[in-house]
Amino acid sequence: MMTFHPVDMMRILPEIILSVFAVLVMVLEPFVSAVKKKLLGWMALLGVLAAGGATARLSLYPWPGMGPAFGGAVSADEFSFYFIDLFLLVAGLVILGSMDYLERDHAQHGEFYALTLMGTVGMCFMASSTDLIMIFLGLEISSIATYILAGYRRDDRLSNEASLKYFLMGSFATAFFLYGIAFVYGLTGTTNLLGASVRIGGASQWTAFAQAALILMFVGLAFKLSTAPFQIWAPDVYQGAPAPVSAFLSVGPKAAAFAILLRIFLGSFSSADLLTSKVLWISAALTMCVGNLGALWQNNVKRLLAYSSIAHAGYVLVGVAAGGSRGISGVLYYLTAYALMNVGAFLLIAYLAGSDERLVEIKDYKGLATERPGVAACLTVFMLALAGFPTTAGFMGKLYLFRAAIHSHLVGLTILALLNSVVSVYYYFKIIVAMYMNEEKTDTAAAPLPWAVRAALGVSVLGIFYLGLAPNQFVGLTSLASMPLLK
Repeated sequence: MMTFHPVDMMRILPEIILSVFAVLVMVLEPFVSAVKKKLLGWMALLGVLAAGGATARLSLYPWPGMGPAFGGAVSADEFSFYFIDLFLLVAGLVILGSMDYLERDHAQHGEFYALTLMGTVGMCFMASSTDLIMIFLGLEISSIATYILAGYRRDDRLSNEASLKYFLMGSFATAFFLYGIAFVYGLTGTTNLLGASVRIGGASQWTAFAQAALILMFVGLAFKLSTAPFQIWAPDVYQGAPAPVSAFLSVGPKAAAFAILLRIFLGSFSSADLLTSKVLWISAALTMCVGNLGALWQNNVKRLLAYSSIAHAGYVLVGVAAGGSRGISGVLYYLTAYALMNVGAFLLIAYLAGSDERLVEIKDYKGLATERPGVAACLTVFMLALAGFPTTAGFMGKLYLFRAAIHSHLVGLTILALLNSVVSVYYYFKIIVAMYMNEEKTDTAAAPLPWAVRAALGVSVLGIFYLGLAPNQFVGLTSLASMPLLK
């Protein structure tokens, strides 16, 4: 029987704070006039900052310190704190970049911020949970919030379609993951990852049923990661959802699913390394190829970035397949770099798209560098970083991932990843060429960038160059965060 201790509540303090602020936003909305709805966004941002402060308090001070909570269902460790900080960064940037977007489209409602906070709560539990049932609960909390956010523009047919597709495919994926959990419980008598790993400790104990459990859980997570052949939903959902929501979906749930993947495949069930390496190798290769080849033919910028997101999931899988301290550290580094690149790109696209996102084709960006040189330069930074050009976080992230793969003797997979990176340059440069090599007058938004959007973009750009030019200190943090999985 699990005994409750007050320290357990302290070790999930960031999640508690986010939940409280989400409820406050909803409760206070009826009392806030229509012209002051932006205040709810600032309140949500305050909640994100407070949760960040709580994470820092837990990680830096001896009490309550790090350790298990709720009978081992949750672990407050360096790994979970790293991901919680990443989710808070994404949520903060999305909230900052959304306030003026929602006001412009007359969709400024408190539920957007409340759902963003609750989605972040689910992701935090996904990263910190060490029990499969608790992971499933975190997955559902995050999923329900993001299903609704995808259909936030209720009068838009594409947004409704995005929400419905995301819900149907997400429910399908959840069934696979839950079925895998049932297999694990049937084989081991527990859903606790530590207990299950003890019962399936050696390679000889990975029976057909045990391998089936692992594959079922991988398939469930693969839908969330949008890895091939389970990526079919991503382009339609990213295109139909509001651009700030697409930014949130392309980074937050994906990073949370990778946190689960790392904790299960490279942590608790690392003894299944032969099966794991084969599954991950095949999935990484397919995902990179499908994502990059699919992006080549796209003219809609949101769909292009959706296929780009699929390809980047493949790059991260290369690091997961590499495993070990180098692989895990590379994955953690790349997820942060990718968050800065992709969130910044989607927020800028949200601004350039104009009211109701009418201008989202590459042709709409023709001549942008002539009229808005600063905006064009900012978007260029994001495209070059996503392509992996030197001095950017994207370059260093791929360097660490590919180096880990070479160290693990995955030479063929590394060569394939390098070839895919070269292919990706073409479609990223389609946007850059449209902005700089055409003198036609652009139809994109001409209003000045709101200062909240400028702040979000500034954080993203500075982060991209900081991680690209001075990565050593941050690599030390990723190495520290990977330690709990290697014990």
